[in-house]
Amino acid sequence: MNINGITSTAVMSLLLGIAIPAYSWQEQQNEKQDHPGQQQSKPEQKIKPEPQHAQEQQQRNQDQQHAEQQQQQNQNKQQQQAEQQQQQNQNKQHAQQQEQQNQNKQHAQQQEQQNQNKQHAQQHAQQQEEQNQNKQHAQQHQPTQQQQRVEQSAWQEHRARSWQSDHRDWQQRGGYHGYRIPDDRYRGYFGPDHGFRIYGLPFMVVGGYPRFQYEGYWFSTVDPWPEDWANNWYDTDDVYVTYVNNGYYLFNSRYPNVGIAVSISM
Repeated sequence: MNINGITSTAVMSLLLGIAIPAYSWQEQQNEKQDHPGQQQSKPEQKIKPEPQHAQEQQQRNQDQQHAEQQQQQNQNKQQQQAEQQQQQNQNKQHAQQQEQQNQNKQHAQQQEQQNQNKQHAQQHAQQQEEQNQNKQHAQQHQPTQQQQRVEQSAWQEHRARSWQSDHRDWQQRGGYHGYRIPDDRYRGYFGPDHGFRIYGLPFMVVGGYPRFQYEGYWFSTVDPWPEDWANNWYDTDDVYVTYVNNGYYLFNSRYPNVGIAVSISM
């Protein structure tokens, strides 16, 4: 072997020793470019929930929804109970107010009844006093037998034979033109509630007609008295004087439907 062959062989071996490592390094670089993720940590992949975990989550959601519904129902129930309680309180308050009004009304009625009873008692006492005064006056002015005969004769002479045709009321007479009793005196001593008896009162005959005095006024009868009255009514019956149909009339309590026209003077 000559020197040129040995030299060629050495050069070739040197080139191969350099080329092979370079090729290997280049190949490794190419593989790194083709698979970059192999040198770095792989990203975490999401783990899909397992079916059992999904069911548990769904159950929890249903439980939460049921709890919310139950809470809403409880709130609605509490609100309804509160409204019912409020309505009951209002009804109770209204009932108490109504009861109070009824009690006040009943008390007012009782008070009014007491006032009426008191007024009635006062009127009755006044009437009783008037009757006692009239009785006392009659006893003090007891007519003599002669006076009784005069009065009896005067009354009997003016007894009607037919009342319907013999009497005339004040309208038929052209109206009443005599003395008028003041209202306060009239309310106190005249009218149906103030009866008296003619017997024992001051009496006289004027123009043939009987005239008697009561409470300071003279009453003259201008009408005959009905034939169906008792013969001695002027001694035994309670009578009263009232203003009706634009005039004064004398009424007999036993025969209240018939009035005798009377004229009043002082």
